[in-house]
Amino acid sequence: MNRFTSLLGAALLGSIITVGAVKITGIGNSNNTSSSSNFAVPARLTNFMNSSGTAADFTATAETTMPAVVHIKATEGVKTASRSGRSYRGNGGGGMSPFDFFFGDPFGGGGGSPFDQDYGQQEPNVGSGSGVIISNDGYIVTNNHVIRDADKLDVTLYDKRTYSAKVIGADPSTDLALIKIEDKDLPFLALANSDNSKVGQWVLAVGNPFNLTSTVTAGIISAKGRNIHIIDDKTALESFIQTDAAINPGNSGGALVDMAGNLLGINTAIATPTGTYAGYGFAVPANIVKKVVDDLLDYGMVQRGFLGILIQDVDGEVAQKYDLNVTQGVYVDSLLADGSAANSGLKVGDVITKVDGVTVKSSPELQEQIGRHRPGDKVTISVDRKGSQKDISITLKNKKGNTDVLKKEESKVTEILGAEFEEIDAKEATKLRIKGGVKIKSLSQAGKLARSTDIQEGFIITAIDRKPVTTVAEVEKALATEGGVLIEGVYPGYPNKYYYGFGM
Repeated sequence: MNRFTSLLGAALLGSIITVGAVKITGIGNSNNTSSSSNFAVPARLTNFMNSSGTAADFTATAETTMPAVVHIKATEGVKTASRSGRSYRGNGGGGMSPFDFFFGDPFGGGGGSPFDQDYGQQEPNVGSGSGVIISNDGYIVTNNHVIRDADKLDVTLYDKRTYSAKVIGADPSTDLALIKIEDKDLPFLALANSDNSKVGQWVLAVGNPFNLTSTVTAGIISAKGRNIHIIDDKTALESFIQTDAAINPGNSGGALVDMAGNLLGINTAIATPTGTYAGYGFAVPANIVKKVVDDLLDYGMVQRGFLGILIQDVDGEVAQKYDLNVTQGVYVDSLLADGSAANSGLKVGDVITKVDGVTVKSSPELQEQIGRHRPGDKVTISVDRKGSQKDISITLKNKKGNTDVLKKEESKVTEILGAEFEEIDAKEATKLRIKGGVKIKSLSQAGKLARSTDIQEGFIITAIDRKPVTTVAEVEKALATEGGVLIEGVYPGYPNKYYYGFGM
């Protein structure tokens, strides 16, 4: 009984102390606007801490990178409405010839220039973007879509010096271009190894959005190996670094840098419902940038090696459908005849898991690894074949099906016009009642020919500027000039001649 009385007294004393504490502190008082959390760990303000235990500071990185990022103004020369690139049918009879329509009457046939009529002139098209100096002697990397079709490029440095720039080369398949200004001892950025970048890593985007020069935004790498199907090219290579650092129109061609101030990528695109920043920016990885720059400097054009396969990503559904032993990698759907892979032992149903020891979990990652190689290079492809691991050595071929390194003059028309050509044989020429010609085998909507005219694949060019052409070499030579060009030819199955005029 005495023990019970003691326990009861202790309990009553504890209750009295608790009630007193509530009265003093105000806990439980509905009029009190500040209350503590019931969590076991007390809440506190948070900030990013680096390895030294101090708060993150981006100032040093910004100071290092801003002087190497430039503003680019791209001016496309004055055009006239009559050079819009419409097609015209000719019947071989009288009236104004298409050549006269586009260029006046240089052969003395009378009629005057069509530009004296109500066609009028348009103002020059002026666009702007960003670029990154990658060498102290003035080489600058930017996006192809920033400088494409420009007749004049003006570059403004961080310190407001201005230069005229010339185009060294461009690669529509990666949307990269290399330009140059003439000066020495310029600030520049070193290229990082983008393979070492990680999701969650801090990055800065440096560029000129909305013509606001030298703008720096911070974020993290949100994902790697993204393919967003934005590059309009049949051999497009997309394996973007995704970031939530703010990127807006005008940032194109600018720098995505790591905290050491090294170039991780070239900012290229955004995914947005509004046309402005929505948290999804995309940059071409530095390792692809390096390959493109090296090729443009060494060969004048990018050398691409191809496996010659059709592929799809492996996921749980694909793994179940094909009874695979893995749920990541790249499934070989089919092999192109005489392609690199078909001649090396790769089989339909194989799942590619590595390239030269580098793990690939998706099609963009595979394309990026292969895209770093040239025709003639050997790569080791690791595959899962029905549960067995195999390494296969493959010698890459170019898009023409051989291991030759292509020359710039052989591809100039393809690069500028976005077209591939092939000669027609005598049988087809006889059927069409022409002496010969060159067919447009393929046409990229990103090229000048598709953008400037409504010409279609399958069109057979019979003459350029009234001079007959029957070989690809003759087409390339005829188009290797500046100024207006008139293409004449036919479509199989249609009796009339068609004419397309545009400016080179």
